[in-house]
Amino acid sequence: MPLYEHVFIGRQDLSHSQAHGLVEHFSSILTENGGTVIGTESWGLLKMAYKINRNRKGHYMFLRTDAPKAAVTEMERLMRLHEDILRVMTIKVDRHSDDPTPMMQRS
Repeated sequence: MPLYEHVFIGRQDLSHSQAHGLVEHFSSILTENGGTVIGTESWGLLKMAYKINRNRKGHYMFLRTDAPKAAVTEMERLMRLHEDILRVMTIKVDRHSDDPTPMMQRS
C-alpha cells in the first residue's frame, strides 16, 4: 500500500485532549477503510503565519500512514468537513523515517 504523511491544524480553543481525540477519530476512519496508522506526533499549539477563521494559533498534528488511496481520500474529505480542523495537508512518500520529525527534534 502507498505511504502517506498527513499534517492537520486544529482550532486554538481545543484542549490538548480534544486535539488528541481528533487524531484517534481520524485514525479509526482510516483503519475502518483498510489502512494503518504507523505513527503520530503532536507538535503542540503553535502560532500561525496568518489568521485562519479568526484563529491566530493552532494545534498541529502529524500522522504517518500506510493506506489505500480510497481510505486517504475519505479521511481527507471528512477532515475538510470537520468544524475543528482548519487546514489539512497530505503528502505521498516513498518510505517513512524512523527518526522524529524536525519539529520534534527542535524541542
